[in-house]
Amino acid sequence: MTERPATPGPRRERAAVPGGGAPGDGAEPASGSGPGGGAAAAGALAAVVSGALAAWAGAVTLVTLADGRDDIGVTVSAFCPLSADPPLVLVSLMSESYPAELFGRPEEPASRFAVTLLSAGQRVLAGRFAAEGRPGARLLLASVPHQRGPGSAALIPDGGLAALECETQQVLPAGDHLLVMARVTSVPYVSETGEPLIRFRGRYTART
Repeated sequence: MTERPATPGPRRERAAVPGGGAPGDGAEPASGSGPGGGAAAAGALAAVVSGALAAWAGAVTLVTLADGRDDIGVTVSAFCPLSADPPLVLVSLMSESYPAELFGRPEEPASRFAVTLLSAGQRVLAGRFAAEGRPGARLLLASVPHQRGPGSAALIPDGGLAALECETQQVLPAGDHLLVMARVTSVPYVSETGEPLIRFRGRYTART
């Protein structure tokens, strides 16, 4: 996010941070006073931040790609449109995930993929592609009407709000995630009706 300059206004009470004390008051965090305290404080902050970000309602997408004979897919809620001209999008993948490995490998990294914006009726599909130890995308989509993208060769389920085919422009490690910036090369379909599938506080839900 872009940091905004402070503006004059009424004095507000500062929120406490894990370990005691308020930001900038010079207090020594209690959890940092002993051996390993810094790591404990960082862990506590990470837990608080994770809980706060769970309150961010994000649209759920399905990212799919073909890698040789394999079809891979993963549910992603960290998806963001970046630009309309040129058409750019951003996908954030867990760095230890198999799709991130394909995009980040040094030799012949994955460069073409598809993003399906899932509809409220595709909650089960989202759950399938988020499960650990899941089988390949071809098997998970066996009972679901789908098509293979002409440009990406990725499997694209029908019934979403829209589907995009993309080509990777840049890959950037970011903490425990891998950011994939891509150019949209085609739009296989756009639905004129339907509600989005939303991820909120760790659960999939429809807009209310």
